[in-house]
Amino acid sequence: MPPAPTPPTPSHTVGPFFGYALPFPGGGELAPAGHPAAVTVHGRVVDGSGAPVPDALVELWGPDERGRLPRTPGSLRRDAVTGGFLGRHAADFTGFGRVPTDADGRWSARTLRPGARAGHAPYLSVCLFARGLLHHLFTRLYFPEDTAAHATDPLLAALPPERRRTLVAVAGPHGDYRLDIRLQGGEETVFLEFR
Repeated sequence: MPPAPTPPTPSHTVGPFFGYALPFPGGGELAPAGHPAAVTVHGRVVDGSGAPVPDALVELWGPDERGRLPRTPGSLRRDAVTGGFLGRHAADFTGFGRVPTDADGRWSARTLRPGARAGHAPYLSVCLFARGLLHHLFTRLYFPEDTAAHATDPLLAALPPERRRTLVAVAGPHGDYRLDIRLQGGEETVFLEFR
């Protein structure tokens, strides 16, 4: 009798095997400590049933407080001899960070409150990697104080109000901003497709 057929397996999933080398110490410290325009952004990544996604990676990309895209290298500096992590250059803003979620799906980063760019409300670009995803997901984090700019932002203006809410962070009591990323369900975050 021939052996039972093997069930098919997923073709190229993103995880949960990316815990080695992708997160790096200080990955959530995009802005130098004490910078006057620094803010903390944070949230949770949850699945369709509201359960936390404990091993996702959240990447953040953003302009500086004047809306300029940084050209400074150095998000991840390594020692040329040992290959060990040297940390970020503490004086420069690179605009890039990568943080893993914890066991409760929580993530947090310190960055600069981005300035507006021509025709767009200020936002941070967010890229999410998680187990079970065949491709990473792109979304944005907008700031709640910029309501006038939200009305003319091409992306936000094209969305119905209930969907727009999934991209606008909630201001916290300590000058922080929270944006939860929901992978599925009624409150699913708006994800972007680039072609």
